[in-house]
Amino acid sequence: MPDEEWDRFLRESADGTPDAPKEPSARARDVARRLREEPASSEGWRTYSPARPRRKKSLYAVGLVAALALLVVALDPGRVVGWFGGDGQAASGPLATESERPDQPSPRVAAQRPTLDEPFKGSPAARWASGTAGIAVPTARATGWMSAAQVERALERTRDFLTASSLDPGVLRGEHPRKAIALINPHQQDVQDFLATAFRTPSRKNDPLLLFSRFEKSHARLVGDVVKTRGRITYREGERGALQVTTDVSYVYPVARAAASTDEVARAIVRREVVLNWDDPDKVITEPGTFSLVSYKVDMTNGGCNTVTGYLTPEFAAEQPATGSGDGDGDGPEVDPYDRSTSMAERMEAADEGCGTATRS
Repeated sequence: MPDEEWDRFLRESADGTPDAPKEPSARARDVARRLREEPASSEGWRTYSPARPRRKKSLYAVGLVAALALLVVALDPGRVVGWFGGDGQAASGPLATESERPDQPSPRVAAQRPTLDEPFKGSPAARWASGTAGIAVPTARATGWMSAAQVERALERTRDFLTASSLDPGVLRGEHPRKAIALINPHQQDVQDFLATAFRTPSRKNDPLLLFSRFEKSHARLVGDVVKTRGRITYREGERGALQVTTDVSYVYPVARAAASTDEVARAIVRREVVLNWDDPDKVITEPGTFSLVSYKVDMTNGGCNTVTGYLTPEFAAEQPATGSGDGDGDGPEVDPYDRSTSMAERMEAADEGCGTATRS
């Protein structure tokens, strides 16, 4: 072997060959094994893969639906309103009972003609409760001569009077309100005289409608068996320790003409305020389970203004041109029959100016 080759061999043996393969460490072998076993499709946690571009097609579809919806609203707004509440109301369900006088009128709803199937269509009353469920009764507490239990019973009896006078099916058909009258103190002579005169010869001063709701069955009939109500009962201590109860309730009666051949539906709206005393029998002559009337007021829309018959006499669209005396053609101020933010005293002042013009029915 030449001397040069021998010398190179000795140097490489001492220093190591630069290009000679090296044995990997145990850690390097482990990492290599895990990388080989990991799926090829996995992505790093910082990587991002953009989605395929479908957005334009979705925007075109949304735009088309929106355009069609606007077209339907423009052509038939009433139908669209009906989608969100069968009677033209917002889809917010029934109203809670009225615990105190509201500070503004009930919201306007889309004007829609009532039908036999939907007699409260287009009316705020569509969201009111039915019958006594719409009359708020407060919690009983000892007041005047009565204990809490006695007050609770008196409030129940007061509500019974409202039922018998303004919701009883027979009375609404024109029958005599015997159950309601039986709750009135028979020793209150001025009221007994009023009742006798009102039913015998009704007049503006002696009108049974001040306390009772009745329709003459030859003129109108109730549509269905539901009367919508909204109102409240309140109480305080009255004179001579009496429990003085005030009721302020609005009633909405859907009616049709008595002739079964017609399908036109109208609404008569009645708001009554009745103040009564449950007297201490040691101080006032009375009978157990009866009250004394203190005052009573009524405000009516489409119940008859220019005539007094002792009955509610609603007018229908077909009749108004012939009579020219509908509630919508009054000579008094405009009145919103659904506005319960106005006190009955204010309503009575407006009524003194003549038959009002109802802004909605």
